[in-house]
Amino acid sequence: MDLVALEIFRTVAHEGSVPRAADRLGRAQSNVPTRVQQLEQQLGAALFLREGRRMVLTPAGATLQGYAERLLALAEEARQALHPGTPAGHLRIGAMESTAAARLPAPLAQLHARWPALVLELRTAPSRQLVEQVLAHELDCALVAWPPPGLDEEAPVQRTPVWTESLLLALPASHPPVETPADLRVHTLAAFAHGCTYRRIGEDWMRQATGQAPQVLELASYPAILACVAGGRCAGVVPEAVVDLLHTPPALRWVPLGPCDTVLVHRTGYATPALAALQAALHGAQDTPSVLAPDSSLRS
Repeated sequence: MDLVALEIFRTVAHEGSVPRAADRLGRAQSNVPTRVQQLEQQLGAALFLREGRRMVLTPAGATLQGYAERLLALAEEARQALHPGTPAGHLRIGAMESTAAARLPAPLAQLHARWPALVLELRTAPSRQLVEQVLAHELDCALVAWPPPGLDEEAPVQRTPVWTESLLLALPASHPPVETPADLRVHTLAAFAHGCTYRRIGEDWMRQATGQAPQVLELASYPAILACVAGGRCAGVVPEAVVDLLHTPPALRWVPLGPCDTVLVHRTGYATPALAALQAALHGAQDTPSVLAPDSSLRS
């Protein structure tokens, strides 16, 4: 197996189609299925089921995908190790939606300006899924809220604290003042999918009001969460740094929930010049000062 064929196979597996894989790889469409077929012949196993234009992994293909991720990650690590003083190549970074929006633009811009040969790839997902992708070699590192729900805290990842976020419970502006969970008048939480640490914190806090887990309305962005809260039927957990980004914050009531650490995680033993450069850029990033008073109401 050569690395080029594995890269083509991995990209087709991720994209689910030859045209999208060819676009991402910058290759002629005719070249991609040819290289996949050659790899299948070499391995003596069908890797994909062809369903029209869709390419679906077979059980053999799913098995190979895990090995391909590890082999390609190790090859990239080896290439970078030969040039320890010059960050270059690829660095696949994962981050929570809030971190990507509120924390990463400045350090990533600094990183790109200083090391233009370093190609950065950013993906967003809930914390638990990000750690799982790091362990599966699909990401090189990730910024997550620790500890992610449903994850073994003994997972073989190294953790470096980066930021401490102040979490806020967003409530409708008409909601009465809240001193304790017993004061809540809403019982639905607008939040991201399972695996989100902030969701788990919100669920645990709201559970103290009734002894039962709240209903959860799963959404995919903070604007959607805040819009639902403004509608008057639910609560939402939002980092203060995200609120600070809003030019005209919605008319909501904000209740402090306390701090939550954001940490940079990577596989134990993984060390590259690119990762070191990212760590230096994150270390130089400054926290945004807090601007909200406890249980304050922001009105547009």
